[in-house]
Amino acid sequence: MIRPARPDDVPAIFRMIGDLAEYEKEPESVTATEDDIRAALFGPEPAAFCHVAEHTGEDGSVEHAGFALWFHTFSTWTGKRGIHLEDLFVHPHLRGHGYGLALLRELAALCVERGYTRLEWAVLDWNEPAIRFYDSLGSSSLDEWTDRRLDGAALAALGAGTG
Repeated sequence: MIRPARPDDVPAIFRMIGDLAEYEKEPESVTATEDDIRAALFGPEPAAFCHVAEHTGEDGSVEHAGFALWFHTFSTWTGKRGIHLEDLFVHPHLRGHGYGLALLRELAALCVERGYTRLEWAVLDWNEPAIRFYDSLGSSSLDEWTDRRLDGAALAALGAGTG
C-alpha cells in the first residue's frame, strides 16, 4: 500500500533516511533530526512531501517498506510545476517486491493528475541496480547537465557578500 506520510511515520522515515545514508556510504552526512523532518513535512509551510510504502507480512504485521520524499520544482520552459524526488528508499529485504515502482507510479500519477510536466531525480553514478531500474522505466539521463552544490563555508561567504 502506498499512502501519504503521516506525522506518526516520522520516526520510521528518519530511520530509513539513516539506512539510505549507510547504503550511499555517507552515514555521517545526516545532520537532520526527527524534529527537522517533522517540521519539513508537517510544519505550517511544508518544504517537502513524503509517501510511504507499507508491507503486510504473512502474519498480518505491517511495516514500512520504503519511502519517497519529494518537493515541487518549477520549469520556466513549460511554465509548470514538477516533482523532484529527493530520496527513494526501499528496505533491502523488501526490494524486488515492487515497492520502488509503486512509489514512483504514485508520484507520476500525481504529476499527471496535477498537470505537472516533470518528475526528476538524481542517482549516484555507481548505483548500477538503481540505474538499470530507472532505465527500465523509460527515464532518460541528463548527461549534458552537471549537478552543482554550494554549501558550508562557500555558501556562507557568498551569502555574506564575501564570496
